[in-house]
Amino acid sequence: MDIKQKKAKANTMFPCMQIGKSGITQGLIRELQKQLKIKKLIKIKLMKSFIEDKDKKEIAKELARKTGADLISQVGFVVVLGKKEKAKNKTPEKGK
Repeated sequence: MDIKQKKAKANTMFPCMQIGKSGITQGLIRELQKQLKIKKLIKIKLMKSFIEDKDKKEIAKELARKTGADLISQVGFVVVLGKKEKAKNKTPEKGK
């Protein structure tokens, strides 16, 4: 599934997590990783109490980095993360 397909699928999803006052904790990261493993694509809602004066794009990048996921999109207060897909081996194996 490419990025375009993942974005389209995310449009029909409801956020599975909300990040509020307590912010990005180890427990939150573990839960996001668990959700990614199960669902492959998750939508996260950033609450205004968490954002305050922070940059939403930087928060989205931080979430992707800490969870080891791909950042699919960040629009407004919503972040979509996708499980990293393993790179396919593009070079054919040499004969034995």
